[in-house]
Amino acid sequence: MRLLFIGPPGAGKGTQAQRVAERLGIPHVSTGEMFRAHVDAGTELGQKVDAIMRAGEYVPDAITVEMLKQRIAEPDAAGGFILDGFPRTAGQAVALDELLGAGGLDRVVVFEVDEEELVQRMLARGRADDTEETIRHRFKVYLDQTQPLLDLYDSRGLTIRVDGVGGVEEVTERILAALDPQ
Repeated sequence: MRLLFIGPPGAGKGTQAQRVAERLGIPHVSTGEMFRAHVDAGTELGQKVDAIMRAGEYVPDAITVEMLKQRIAEPDAAGGFILDGFPRTAGQAVALDELLGAGGLDRVVVFEVDEEELVQRMLARGRADDTEETIRHRFKVYLDQTQPLLDLYDSRGLTIRVDGVGGVEEVTERILAALDPQ
């Protein structure tokens, strides 16, 4: 099963992707983790990414897609994977379509969490960069950038919307039930 998890910052995508991937026996493919692994391993792509990130820039889509291509070609991803962090824009979705080919994604899990809930969750983490103003701005950017992506996947009938509020196990069970409606 090839899945994509989408949701605003603080919605619990990473936590849930790890839990659901473990339950389904497929890898959780996080672009952030891919970048760090390449940098740590000192690969050619990793050296490029390291220089880009040190300059405070975003890693170009072409590099991200190349890393993703290498990652999903690994044996553990043969039965599927959960993508977390890519694509974030409609342009990146086109690149992903080209990479995956005709089969594409099986499902797109969209985490729905109220803005006020996200603000409270993220403030509770206690990170210095998590001010209420910053959190609200990131939520707005997420909505602006992600809506075209959601529209695209909605038009393909791939989206499953999941309430992301509740206990960790409760949300995991909601996701699994939505993926396997019987």
